[in-house]
Amino acid sequence: MPAALAPSPARRRLQQETAAGLAQAWVRSLFRDTPAWLVSLVFHLVALTLLAMLGPQEDAGDQITLSMVLSAADREGSDRADNPLDDVKFDLPIPETIDPNNEEQREVLIRADQEARELRIDPESINPQMPELSRVKQTIGTASSIQAALAARDPRVRVEMVQQEGGTTMSEAAVARALRWIASKQRPDGRWNLEGGANNDMAATSLALLPFLGAGQTHIVGRYQDTVGRGLRWMLDHQRPNGDLRYAGGNTGMYAHGQATIVLCEAFALSGDEELRVPAQRALDYIVKAQHIGGGWRYGPNEPGDTSVLGWQLMALQSGRAASLTVPDVTLELANNFLDSVQSHGGSRYAYMPQQRNNPTHRLTAEALLCRVYLGWKSDNPGLMEGLDWLLEHNPPAQQADIYYWYYATQAFHHYGGESWDRWNGEMRDTLVDRQERRGPDAGSWSPHDDKYGREGGRLFVTSLATCTLEVYYRHLPIFRQIDLD
Repeated sequence: MPAALAPSPARRRLQQETAAGLAQAWVRSLFRDTPAWLVSLVFHLVALTLLAMLGPQEDAGDQITLSMVLSAADREGSDRADNPLDDVKFDLPIPETIDPNNEEQREVLIRADQEARELRIDPESINPQMPELSRVKQTIGTASSIQAALAARDPRVRVEMVQQEGGTTMSEAAVARALRWIASKQRPDGRWNLEGGANNDMAATSLALLPFLGAGQTHIVGRYQDTVGRGLRWMLDHQRPNGDLRYAGGNTGMYAHGQATIVLCEAFALSGDEELRVPAQRALDYIVKAQHIGGGWRYGPNEPGDTSVLGWQLMALQSGRAASLTVPDVTLELANNFLDSVQSHGGSRYAYMPQQRNNPTHRLTAEALLCRVYLGWKSDNPGLMEGLDWLLEHNPPAQQADIYYWYYATQAFHHYGGESWDRWNGEMRDTLVDRQERRGPDAGSWSPHDDKYGREGGRLFVTSLATCTLEVYYRHLPIFRQIDLD
């Protein structure tokens, strides 16, 4: 049975978020899921209709009907200045592949701009649930510790972060569309399901919540408060007293626990909700106790480790540190020892398990290099530099879809920065945006069918990691450089 939690004010808030019933949730989701540009269009059409109905009625004989026919020449040249589309200003970078002077492409850009604005909060707005904006910017500009890692997720600095770090109007629109799709797949009790072979509702719910938190959407701030709140409540209700969040056994157990721990730690760090402190710390403690003496983790507690499972546990431990929770140094040291046991080529390439160290893969190398960065490697470490060069030259993102690889490699390159990041980001960003579904019931998601591991995790798995990858510009502050928002 899950642990009974005291009905604190914060927990009561989580419980009340769905008390209004499914009808209200449906209405909220209807407006939430409708693009901002479409809402605006419908509003203005209704307003014009009412004005026409309520305005003074002229005698039919006095009515004058105006008609206007524009030739192709009228729509071009000097008359183009009268096009209302020309007055639209874009505050996010425009992809090089889009010509804003092309009317058809400009309309696409305008729709994307409206969608991208869904996840922002006006910097001038006052929200008692959020810290002062000046303090947020100061933290971002002087970040020197892991505790500041999540500061750039504040929706009020979204435009500046995307501008500086390499995002575009189209990448932000893709994130907004993805979150709408993910929210639409939530079950009435707050959980999500995986459609692939990896059947674990804790993993599914964690993967679903990660991109919401990555965009600064919590249960107390943002347009998805209800979605996030119901997901968190389901997770809390299914955590065991010892902190265990595996939910199911088999190969997915520790994956699910690591992912769920990231969610609880990030939700606590972003919201400051004390109701989440103890569950998050218990989840971290479970990871510490489940570590094998060799430094790794695998499918069950204390099993000899593999690099894939280790990556999720280490990211969870880093999220715990970002939330100022307790993570023993010895646990991180042991994890470093495990990475030593699977490395080759001077620490620039990594394998699945120690006995396979002579058979490194690009996926595990990307995951391990990101872990090395969090464990203290500097930007001039030869293993890091050579490893990133190897990934860029032999496995660029424009090749076959491989979201697991892209997810980890993008984070590693972002921390590293420089020309390597610029080259990787340009290919990764545009490839992901182009691959997103645009029509039908799956609009906003990414297909799992062309992805090796996507077929196992399913559409939700691929969409979650793709969205988090496109959130890289603000999801974590880069470790090797500081950002000046002033």
